[in-house]
Amino acid sequence: MHFSRRPALGLVAWALAAATHAAGEPAAAASAARPTLSVTLTTAQASDWPLLLAANGNIAAWQEVAVGAEVGGLRLVEVNVAVGDRVKKGQLLARLSDQMLKADTDATRASLAEARALHEQARADAERSRALRGDGMVSAQQLQSAITAEVSARSRIDALRARLAADELRLAQTRILASDSGVISARSATVGAVLQPGQELFRLIRQERLEWRAEVTAPDLVRLRAGQPVQVTPAGGSAVRGVVRQVAPTVDAASRNGLVYVDLPAPGAAKAGMFARGEFQLGAARALTLPQSAVLLRDGFAYVFRVGADNKVAQAKVQVGRRLGERIEVTAGLAPDARVVATGGGFLADGDTVRVLAATTGHGAGK
Repeated sequence: MHFSRRPALGLVAWALAAATHAAGEPAAAASAARPTLSVTLTTAQASDWPLLLAANGNIAAWQEVAVGAEVGGLRLVEVNVAVGDRVKKGQLLARLSDQMLKADTDATRASLAEARALHEQARADAERSRALRGDGMVSAQQLQSAITAEVSARSRIDALRARLAADELRLAQTRILASDSGVISARSATVGAVLQPGQELFRLIRQERLEWRAEVTAPDLVRLRAGQPVQVTPAGGSAVRGVVRQVAPTVDAASRNGLVYVDLPAPGAAKAGMFARGEFQLGAARALTLPQSAVLLRDGFAYVFRVGADNKVAQAKVQVGRRLGERIEVTAGLAPDARVVATGGGFLADGDTVRVLAATTGHGAGK
C-alpha cells in the first residue's frame, strides 16, 4: 500500500510555524511591557538676571610711599617698625645718630648770640656818631663807618638765623617719621648702617587702601564707568565688593587691553600682588533659564530632552549663556513653553518613551 509523503510534510511545517508564532507572542508582549524611565519635567523660566563682565587682574596698593633718609653720612641707631606693622601719620619709624648735628646747632646758637651782642654795640656806636655829628665832633667818614658796622652786624644776625634754621631742620630729619597712616609693606633699614641722602628705608601702603587693576579688552572699556559695582575674588580667597574708581584713558598697543582701577574698601584677606578674578555689574537683562541638571554637555555642545504629548523624548541642541546659582541661561534652541526632562537625561536616548511623574516650575530662578 502506497502513501503520499506531501501531506506529512505539510503537517510538520504547520506545526513548526505554530510553535514559532506561539514563542513570538510572549517576546512581543514582553517588549511592549518594558518599563519606561520615570522622569520629572520642567519648563524654562523668564527672570531678570544681572549683566556681568568678567575680567582678570592683579591687586595692588592704591598708593605706596617710599620713606627714606633726607640727610646722609649718619648712622642708623634705632628701627621701631617691621613689615606688616600699622602706623599713624607722624609716628617715629627710625632714628639716626644726632650728636654731631646737635653740636653744630649749639655752635650756631652761640654764634647768633654773639652776633646779637655785636649788633647792639654797633647800633649804639652809630647812634652816638649821629648825635656827635650834629655838634661837628664826628666827621662824615666816621659816621658812615659806624652806620656800615651796624648794617653788617644786622646782616650777620640774619645769616646766622638762617643757618640755625637749617641746622634745626637737619636735626629734625634724624627722626624718620611716617608721612601718612598705613601699613609697612617693605623694610630695608638696618641698625648700624651709614645712610646716603635719599636712601629708601621703608615702603608704606597709604591708608591700607588696596585696588584691583583689571585688564579689560578695548571694546568692553566703553561699557565701564566710575561708580559701577564689582565683585572681586582673589586667588584662594572669598569674594569682596569693589567700586570702579577710574578707567584708563589709553589701551596697551600690544595686548589691546586697558586697565580699570577698582577700589576695594574692605579688602578682607586680599593682599597686594595677588591675582584676582572679578565681575563688573552692568545692570540686568531678561533671561530664559533652566536648572543646570536639565542641560547635558556632549561633544562640546549643550542638549536638552524635550518631551512630547506622547511622552516620547527628543534630543535638542541649545545654546547657553550665563550661569547663576543652580540655573543656566538658554539663549537659543528652546521654545519658552517646551517641556524638558529636569533630571536623568544622561540615561535617555532620542526617541525613548518616558513615564512622567511630576513637573517642576524651577523655583529659585530669581526675579
